[in-house]
Amino acid sequence: MPHAAPASKRRRLIRLLLWGLGLAGLALCMWQTAQVAREQALQSLRQDAENELRLSAAGLTGHLSRHDYLPELLASREAVKRFLASPDSQDPMPLNRLLDRFRATADVSDIYLLDHHADTLAASNWHRPDTFIGQNYRYRRYYQEAIAGRNGRFFGLGVQSGERGYYFSAPVWLDETAPDARPDGVMVLKVLLNAVEDSWAEQDAELLVTGRDGVIFLASQPALRLTAMKPLGEAQRVALRASRRYGDEPLPPSGLREIEHRDERTRLVGFAQGPLAGQPYFSLTRPMPAFDWHMHILKPLTPVISAQWVSALLAGGLYGLVALGGGIGWQRLRLRRERERFAERERRTLARARDELERNVANRTRDLVATNRRLSDEIEERRRAEQSLRETRDELVQAAKLAVLGQLAAGINHELNQPLAAIRAYAENARAFIARSRAEAADANLGQIVELTGRMAEISAQLRQFSRKSGDTLTAVSVQSCFDYALRLFQARLSEGAIHIERRWPEQTAWVRADPVRLEQVLVNLIGNALQALAETSSPHLTLAIETTSERVSIEVADNGPGIPEDHLARIFEPFFTTKSTGSGLGLGLSISGRIIDDLGGRLEARNAPGGGARFTITLPRDSGPDGKRAQAKEQSHHA
Repeated sequence: MPHAAPASKRRRLIRLLLWGLGLAGLALCMWQTAQVAREQALQSLRQDAENELRLSAAGLTGHLSRHDYLPELLASREAVKRFLASPDSQDPMPLNRLLDRFRATADVSDIYLLDHHADTLAASNWHRPDTFIGQNYRYRRYYQEAIAGRNGRFFGLGVQSGERGYYFSAPVWLDETAPDARPDGVMVLKVLLNAVEDSWAEQDAELLVTGRDGVIFLASQPALRLTAMKPLGEAQRVALRASRRYGDEPLPPSGLREIEHRDERTRLVGFAQGPLAGQPYFSLTRPMPAFDWHMHILKPLTPVISAQWVSALLAGGLYGLVALGGGIGWQRLRLRRERERFAERERRTLARARDELERNVANRTRDLVATNRRLSDEIEERRRAEQSLRETRDELVQAAKLAVLGQLAAGINHELNQPLAAIRAYAENARAFIARSRAEAADANLGQIVELTGRMAEISAQLRQFSRKSGDTLTAVSVQSCFDYALRLFQARLSEGAIHIERRWPEQTAWVRADPVRLEQVLVNLIGNALQALAETSSPHLTLAIETTSERVSIEVADNGPGIPEDHLARIFEPFFTTKSTGSGLGLGLSISGRIIDDLGGRLEARNAPGGGARFTITLPRDSGPDGKRAQAKEQSHHA
């Protein structure tokens, strides 16, 4: 015993160490797999971003470059040079209209002409309130480059319109042959960039275009336009205000923050505020030296994160399977060693047990023979009991039907008394007519007697049909016909009680797979119970409903009586449970009905209706009916 405690403690320590090493290995495996999956997903994301960025940059370049020839073309036109030579003595309207026609044909924003002082002499928007005519643009770089004799480019906000645009300019020479010749004017064309941004909105990424100053000039996300990638210093703001590139815009920070720097073109970023906040992005930058811009694409890292989690979980699952396999192998090795030790002990004790076993075999054999004899007797007795139980159940079903038949006796007696009294009256009249030799009148009375006897025969036929025993074969049964049969049995009680009957069923016949006699008995029991419940109701209402689905048919009998007490709902299908007074019933109707529906492969349920009263629902398998069976047989014979 003193050595057992240290050994047990050592085993616990070893077990804890193994668990710790296993969990550490699991964490390391999942982390390493997640890292590999992350790098692969980032590489795939970079390739997608590279392709999208290349296409977007090419689209932007194509959209802008297709107009760079137009200022130089207009600057060489004779009408422009002639007007620029003496603008004060000429009417500018022909030139304004010419520029407007070129603007509409080239689908650009504006075209206008500056003199060598940077004053606007003619413009395509001469007719608009924000016309450029009369404005001086000496501070614009496109004027400074063109007046120096070379084509100019510039992007910024329009001073008059406030719209973002890209400007192309070309010098206008009146005499460029002189050695010291200088341009006499500048032709300027403005292109709006909204169409490019609208096309970016369809991509599953965010696109940004920044200038040398780090201000986001173009963006697929409107909230990022005219914001700075990094907070601007005071010196930068002073320089930007002097150039009036962005007008009086505040140029706030975009909220961009770097999460991970990967190389000079790629990094992982996020936003501290704005519509893109709360989600990391993969950022890829592409220079556009022709415009002195940088184009950025931001791709959500959702695929990367998903790939990490999926890979980590798969690696963890594989690690778990390997660990489980190792554990199972080790456990099997232990079990094999235990079995070997156990087999050795068994071999030592087997010799001692063999002799004792042989002595006990004879005693056990005698006991088993006696036990088998008793079991055979019990099995035979159980078989006889089950046969007696089936016979008793059938007799109870028939007794319940006869009990309902007894309840119907008063109404049927009333139904028979009326025809009998009428028959007697017609017979006496017929005798009187015969005595008076009025054969036609006597024959009419005899015809009435024949009709009344036929009616009495129908009533007795209904009684015989209800009292007959059912068979064991299930057939296609019409639910509407079963309802009509049950209602005929209760016709007298329904009329005397002034009970309103509501039929909720489809026009087409609803067929179920059942035994017609047993289904009629269940409906008679349910309707009879409903009529008893409606005995004290001021405006009795009985609802009979049928609903069909592709496989089942629901049959409902509902009343507006007092309903079933909640504490009785769980017991109403128990045999001999009844709430009626002594002598009014045995409490077998609902129990037998429930057993019948179970035997038919259906279900009988009871509950209280929301508006008051009880509601019983029968659910049975749907049948295609005689027509459906004939069509199916015809189709099978056709295929045969």
